[in-house]
Amino acid sequence: MTQFSETDLTAAVVDSFKDTPNPRVKFLLQELVKSLHAYVQKTDLTFEEWEFAIDFLTRTGQKCTPIRQEFILLSDVLGVSMLVDAVNHREREGATETTVLGPFYVGEHQVTPHGTDVSARLSGEKMFVQGRVTDLSGKPLAGVPVDIWHADDDGFYDSQKPTYATEGPSSRARFITDADGRFFFRTIKPCSYPIPVDGPVGEMISYTKRPALRPAHIHFLVAAPGYEPLVTHVFIGGDPNIDCDVVFGVKDELIANIEKRTDPVMPDGKPSPTPWHLMTYEFRVRPGGGAAPKPLAAKATEDA
Repeated sequence: MTQFSETDLTAAVVDSFKDTPNPRVKFLLQELVKSLHAYVQKTDLTFEEWEFAIDFLTRTGQKCTPIRQEFILLSDVLGVSMLVDAVNHREREGATETTVLGPFYVGEHQVTPHGTDVSARLSGEKMFVQGRVTDLSGKPLAGVPVDIWHADDDGFYDSQKPTYATEGPSSRARFITDADGRFFFRTIKPCSYPIPVDGPVGEMISYTKRPALRPAHIHFLVAAPGYEPLVTHVFIGGDPNIDCDVVFGVKDELIANIEKRTDPVMPDGKPSPTPWHLMTYEFRVRPGGGAAPKPLAAKATEDA
């Protein structure tokens, strides 16, 4: 019987995948084995450390629900999500920069009229958001679905709240761009917030003394037919946590300077009884194909 030692075990495991029919799957598995084995050898990993790692990953999976994805959170805080995003978007050619989808895209995005207050039930400083979708030359794109979602003034997404099942979505909607590529809505100014820290990922962040905060932002998913889907955030300029995003998602181009306004009406001509903020941002998309991302719960349903 063949005897495997530290020096020849890796080659044997890599070779065990040689008959994998799909060449890409074969490549991914073989490279994963090489990387894992190299990590074990480089760190002189102990049995106790490996058992701890298995327990950590087990608890990470057990924390997942249809509206919470702890593995996505783990990928985010390790910078893997942003690295995957970066290697898949190396050539931007003037298109708006991308960032991670995040764990709170749950697919509850109903088509909503322009100007709607998507955070009507929430307290917070009022904000008017106006956006425009164009191609790389600046030509406006009409009829484009734009999904938006963001946290409330306490730093929570609607799907994190126990009232989500009964009250439905909040600070989450879909707008369709008009003939000039524009969309606009009312909401509240989001704030910095900590990632969920009540699970294994939170334990890791706490133990390693890393800040758990994300700077204030709004998520956007732009899905123009005939163009590459754009998944991005727009960050609130001046946020104190802009330089220490726990998921490494901030890019200079994606920081918007929010104007504080006292005008008695907002840009759509409707009255505003209190001071408010104005966010303006233009999204540039590049030609191409591909399906817009779906929430993991939807993927699981399709695969079942």
